[in-house]
Amino acid sequence: MLLKREDVQARTITEDGRIFMEKAARDGLETVWDRYRAQQPQCGFCELGLSCRNCSMGPCRIDPFGEGPQRGVCGADADIIVARNLGRMIAAGSASHSDHGRDLVEVLRKVGEGKAPGYGIRSEEKLRKLASELGVSEDGQSVEALAVAVAEALEEEFGTRKKALAFVGRVPEKRRRIWEKLGITPRGIDRETSEMMHRTHMGVDNDWKSLLLHGLRNALSDGWGGSLIATEVSDILFGIPQPVASEVNLRVLKEDQVNIVLHGHNPIVSEMIFQAAQDPELMGLAEEKGARGINLAGLCCTGNELLMRRGIPMAGNHLMTELALSTGLIDMMLVDYQCIMPALGETARCYHTRMVSTSDKAKYPFMEHREFHPENARDLARDLVREAVENFVRRIPAKVLSPPGAPVKMMAGFSVEAIVSALGGSAGPLIDAIKSGAIQGAVGVVGCNNPKIRHDYGHVTLTTRLIENDVLVVDTGCAAVAHAKAGLKVPEAAEKAGPGLRQVCRALGIPPVLHMGSCVDNVRIFDLAAALAHALGTDISDLPLAAAAPEWYSEKAVSIACYAVASGVYTVLGTPPPIFGSQNIVKLLTEDLEGLLGASFAVEPDPARAADLILERIRAKRAALGL
Repeated sequence: MLLKREDVQARTITEDGRIFMEKAARDGLETVWDRYRAQQPQCGFCELGLSCRNCSMGPCRIDPFGEGPQRGVCGADADIIVARNLGRMIAAGSASHSDHGRDLVEVLRKVGEGKAPGYGIRSEEKLRKLASELGVSEDGQSVEALAVAVAEALEEEFGTRKKALAFVGRVPEKRRRIWEKLGITPRGIDRETSEMMHRTHMGVDNDWKSLLLHGLRNALSDGWGGSLIATEVSDILFGIPQPVASEVNLRVLKEDQVNIVLHGHNPIVSEMIFQAAQDPELMGLAEEKGARGINLAGLCCTGNELLMRRGIPMAGNHLMTELALSTGLIDMMLVDYQCIMPALGETARCYHTRMVSTSDKAKYPFMEHREFHPENARDLARDLVREAVENFVRRIPAKVLSPPGAPVKMMAGFSVEAIVSALGGSAGPLIDAIKSGAIQGAVGVVGCNNPKIRHDYGHVTLTTRLIENDVLVVDTGCAAVAHAKAGLKVPEAAEKAGPGLRQVCRALGIPPVLHMGSCVDNVRIFDLAAALAHALGTDISDLPLAAAAPEWYSEKAVSIACYAVASGVYTVLGTPPPIFGSQNIVKLLTEDLEGLLGASFAVEPDPARAADLILERIRAKRAALGL
C-alpha cells in the first residue's frame, strides 16, 4: 500500500507525521486516516444531529429538506432530536472527566489510610488549602487523617444533597447570579449526568430549550466539579506543576534505549511507572540487555501529566499513536482510558511492542490486561518495566525506523500557581499588561485532533495568528502538543509574537504559549479567569478572553465547550457539532446565549478566520472596559 505525497501532505503539517505515515503504509498498516477515508460518505443525518435511536421504535431520522412537519415515530421533531443528542454528548463528556476525578479521590483516600504504597502527599499546602475551602477542620489531624477527611468531602460532591457544588464559591458573584436566574447552578456531579440521561429518555423532557439549559448545568458540574476535583487532587498527590524544560515529537524515542510509552489520561499508572523506571536494579537489567537506559515518553494526556510534573518528553498527540507504533521502537505501551483507539492492539501485532491495558474500566482488543489498583500499583509497575526491558531484545530490525533529526525543545508546567509566581506573587502584573495593551487579551486553545482536519494545522495556524496580535495563548491536551511541535513553547518563540507580548515574554522568560496541562486541566484556565475577574470586581464575561477548539472530536470536548460558554467565555469550534439540523438550536447557541450568559459559540473551520472572530471579540471587550 502506497500513499501519494499529496495525500500525506493533506493529512498532517508535521514532519515526523509524514515520515511515519508513509512507513505505516509500506508496512501495510491501516491508520485512523485510512479508516476515515473508508467511511466516506459519512451519514448526513448524523452530522446534522437528525438521527435518533433512543428507543426501539426507531431508529428515526428527519429529512432536513423534506416538505411539511418532519417527526420521528414518537413525534419528536428536529429541535427535540438535536437537543436530545447534544444533551447525551454533554452527559458522556461530563461523566468521563468527572469519573477521572473520582478515581483520583479514591487514591487520595487510600493514601490517607496507608493502603497505597508508593503514592504520597506531594503538596501538603494544597491539601490544607482545599480542606479549608471544603470546610474540613484540621483540628491537629495528621496529614494522613486530613487526606481521608478531604477525600470524604470530595466524594460527597458527586452525590451531594446541597444546592450547589463547593467549588462554585470560586466563581464571581455576578456569574453565580446568572446561573441562579437560569436555574443552572450545578448541584451533585452524578446527579446532573443522571438527570440528563433521564430527561433525554423518550417521553420525558421534550422542550428543546429546557434540555439545552440542563445540558449547560451538566457541563458546569464537570467544569466546576469533576474536572476541577481531578486537577486539584492530582496536584496534591503528584505535585503542583512548575515550569520545566522537555522535548517533543517522535524523535524522543531512542533506538539504543528501552522505550516505554504511556498513553491515556490518568496519572495514577504513569506515576508508578516513572518510579519503577528509576529503579537501579531495573536500569542495570536494561544495560545487561544491551540498552543504554530506560526511556519514558508520553502520548496524549497521560503524557501531559508526566510532562508537567516530571519533564518526561512527549512523543505526540492523539492522531500520532499508530504512527508511534510504526517506528518499531516501542518496547511497551501502557494505556489507561480515554482517546485510546481500539485499533492500537492490532497495529502493535505487526511489531514486537507489548500492549498493556491497566484500568478496570477499559479493555481493548489484542492487549494484555493488567489492572492497577492503589494496593498493587508499585509492585505491578516494577513487573511491567522489567517485562518491557526484557522485550528490548525482541525488536525486529527490519521493521525499525529511527526518527531522523532532533526533538523540538519545549517548556511546560504553567499551573495557576506557577503563573502567579512568575508574575511576582499576584495577578496584578498580568492585569496591568492587559490594561496597557501590551497583552490584548488571552485565549485558551484546547482540544483534540480530528482526521477531518489536517493534523495540527488548526491549532498552529490559529495560535500563530493570535500571538502575532499580542494575544497570550494558554493551552492543554493535544493542542498543547501541537504547539510544542511547532516550536511555540520556548521563550525564543516570543520573536513570533507581536511587540507587546514579545516584551512581556522577554521580561518573564516565558513562551507566548503557556502549557497548562492535560485536557482535564482546562479548569486551570477558568480558575485563572475567575481570579482575574475577582481582582477586577467584574464577571468573567467582561474580560478580553476567548476559547477555541480547532480540531476537537470527543464528547469530553462538548462538555468543556459548554462549561466554557456557561462560565462566560466566548468559544469557537473548528469542527461543526451535530446541531445544524435545528436552526432554532443553532440560533440559541450562536446568538441568543449572548444575552443570557454574556457568551456564545461560533463555528469556524478555517483557523485564520477563527482568529479574526476572536480578535474582534477581544477588541470589543477591551472597548467595553474602556481599554
